[in-house]
Amino acid sequence: MTSRLPTGRRLFLILNYTFLTTLSFLCILPLIHILALSFSSGAAAAAGEVSLWPVDFNTAAYENIMNKQEYLTAFWISVKRLVLGTSISLFLTIITAYPLSKEPRAFQWRTWYTWFFVFTILFSGGLIPWYMTIRTLGLMDTIWALVLPGALSVFNVILLLNFYRGLPKELDESARMDGAGHFRVLWSIYVPLSMPALATVGLFTLVGHWNSWFDGLVLMNRPENYPLQTFLQTIVIMRDMRFISSEDVELLRKISDRTSTAAQIFVASFPILLIYPFLQRFFIKGIVMGSVKE
Repeated sequence: MTSRLPTGRRLFLILNYTFLTTLSFLCILPLIHILALSFSSGAAAAAGEVSLWPVDFNTAAYENIMNKQEYLTAFWISVKRLVLGTSISLFLTIITAYPLSKEPRAFQWRTWYTWFFVFTILFSGGLIPWYMTIRTLGLMDTIWALVLPGALSVFNVILLLNFYRGLPKELDESARMDGAGHFRVLWSIYVPLSMPALATVGLFTLVGHWNSWFDGLVLMNRPENYPLQTFLQTIVIMRDMRFISSEDVELLRKISDRTSTAAQIFVASFPILLIYPFLQRFFIKGIVMGSVKE
């Protein structure tokens, strides 16, 4: 027998779904506009005729940026940063969260170390000491300057250690009784069981590295070492026509600085749009299970 929802409940669901659908549509509108702009002609973009659908459809903007070595170099630097930064960050987060998840009787200084990490969230040395430290270590103009300074996120550590503390202690105790050491317990039990939390932490780290532009602008002295987002920041505030030869009249007719910039922005956004759906099913579960410890 099917029971009907109360009128108030149905009204709430209708309003809620309407609001969320409208909000989602408003969030995706800028991306649709950028995509339409990238496939439009330069004249239509300059005249403001492009809204949510391409005008004078062409792929010249994408063909142009794919033939530009500066863009491809910046893209490759961001890919290297993504792989190195996410891998190192996940490894450091795992081995830091594991001991901090133990009870004080198992790790005497756990509380002291935890508050030490929390202190770094509340107070920081500032931009100048951060820059001087990286410069003194000789990391300027290297990929490590983009990877190592933010390799360990305290927020991610707290998220993961709370997830670890929610795992049944009997698993740890039984493994220790069978002779397993801490490293065996960590990599054979804790890590496989914490995939939802690791996917969440990995997504945070991945998006953070991919979207970061300020550190590249400050720590890279040569433009050829810029990661993609720093490279895009420089072309957004300048006209991008430097990538187009003045002799190529046909190309100038098809694209403009606006269409070229839109194409580059969309290509830069595409990897995140491609990866996120595969991690989405872990995301909410990892956030909820790792956020609260009773």
